[in-house]
Amino acid sequence: MRALDVLIVDDDDADAMMIEEALQEATVPPVVHRVIDGGQALEYLRREGEFAEAARPDLILLDLNMPRMGGREVLAHIRRDDALTAIPVVVLTTSDAVPDIVASYAGHANAFVTKPMELDAFEAAVQKISRFYGDVATLPAI
Repeated sequence: MRALDVLIVDDDDADAMMIEEALQEATVPPVVHRVIDGGQALEYLRREGEFAEAARPDLILLDLNMPRMGGREVLAHIRRDDALTAIPVVVLTTSDAVPDIVASYAGHANAFVTKPMELDAFEAAVQKISRFYGDVATLPAI
């Protein structure tokens, strides 16, 4: 079993740190990269500028509400790009608004997870995502 390569797209430092810590609890901890907004996410995924040597992620954990470019727009760009569309995207956000959920699935997110407010529940949710994509799902070998 190899380590997943996970890209966290989240502008909130505290949330990103909690996600990263929860991911490190995996049997085989993933390699984690983080960008702070949608513009950086697309630069990373397209290996542009400072991200020219970036690894292709196996999984993207995407926040919706970010400056410069929000998660919905990032998701739309990913799904329109033949080189990126096969990467699983889990929307991991504080929102539980029905329009956000519907728009995320309409944009072909693989899952929508509302960040729990309680720390243990937050870590458990992230660990379940990691276990599913690391241990259960078969990911494209690209």
